[in-house]
Amino acid sequence: MTEPAPPPAPATEPGQGTEPGTLAARLAVKQRAGGVAVAIVTVLIAFLVGGLVVAATQHSIHKALLAYRDIFNGAGLNWIFHPTTTVLDPATHLTHIPSYNLTQTLLQTTTLILTGLAVAFAFRAGLFNIGGQGQYFIGIIVANWVGVSFATMSTAPHILLAIVAATLAGAVWAGIAGVLKATVGAHEVISTIMLNWIAFYVGYWIFGDGGPLQNPTNAFIPISGDVVKGAQLPVFWGAQGFQGLDIGIFIALGALVVFWVLLNRTTLGYEVRAVGFNPDAAAYGGISVKKNIIRAMAISGAFAGLAGAVDMLGYLYHFAQGDFAVSQVGFLGIAVALLGRNTAVGVLLSALLFGALLFGTSHGLSTGAVIQPTLAINLTYIIMGLVVLFVGANVLVLYLWNAPRKLLRRRGKDATTTAELPA
Repeated sequence: MTEPAPPPAPATEPGQGTEPGTLAARLAVKQRAGGVAVAIVTVLIAFLVGGLVVAATQHSIHKALLAYRDIFNGAGLNWIFHPTTTVLDPATHLTHIPSYNLTQTLLQTTTLILTGLAVAFAFRAGLFNIGGQGQYFIGIIVANWVGVSFATMSTAPHILLAIVAATLAGAVWAGIAGVLKATVGAHEVISTIMLNWIAFYVGYWIFGDGGPLQNPTNAFIPISGDVVKGAQLPVFWGAQGFQGLDIGIFIALGALVVFWVLLNRTTLGYEVRAVGFNPDAAAYGGISVKKNIIRAMAISGAFAGLAGAVDMLGYLYHFAQGDFAVSQVGFLGIAVALLGRNTAVGVLLSALLFGALLFGTSHGLSTGAVIQPTLAINLTYIIMGLVVLFVGANVLVLYLWNAPRKLLRRRGKDATTTAELPA
């Protein structure tokens, strides 16, 4: 009698079929297991180095701790401890409302969530979308055009049309880089950088003197028209027109859910992750690598275009020619995605961290703060740069994280060996 055939092996996720004894498999297991630990250690090291910079310039470690306290309060995070009261600044005797600072932090967080997702989705496909800034600009331009036009349209359809149009525009803009990558092999980093500059100069012309979308009531000011009230996102915390927190935060949270579902519960997500892990193996398994490269870049651009729409309809309402030169949210999305390890929850937490740093070190910083405002905003960029540096060297962080335990185990083995030696 012949023995029955063994049952087929269960299906595995992309990357799970690697032999457990290989170096790549062991490294992958360590990176997955230490994902949260590496992110926490990375942030702690970045804040420690930033504190040392402050201590060196202020000549006091105590002042460095006070500086972080001022940033914490400037971000409005102290609202948690007194949500219904105002805070008196003892140095200036002025009142600061933590709730207002928190709303501004959450506005920053909303944008960073979406630009972080734009980078994270491309990363999961093995692509580096460095063009989030240009895709964000395209979303800004299209959302402004739709928001200024169709003034007689009802509120809900008008808002929906502007959001959909800006999201699709971002998808098309990033899709160009995807098509170039899939067809002629043009590297997405180069093409997205070029597309950033094209979007920059297109916006510079459109909102500039004599541009198609320049505000007609200010012929000599290079600024766009204002989004009509019917296309503005409703504010639920604060005052409409004074940068209150609008429903865009819920749109960003919904985008996090869409991101997770797409990657983990759909065939599209499986194919994208498979291509990102090993495009040759994916192609051997019947997955179209070119199609998924284009789809991944388009979806990434859609998140960035949505960020532009939420900002334009939520609290900006107009965009000046000079704003193109100072906006950096698309590039900050890279740091958000890296620290969040390209996961939905990670992007949410890292966006909140960077949003708090951005507002807490700029407009939210009180006049009596220990740290100088010019140094404070540079401290934010120091911390962000260190985060990118240490996340890029996550293998080194993991080694340092595991080194003490390895040393203790080695000492234990040496002690056991010594005890077993004959007298």
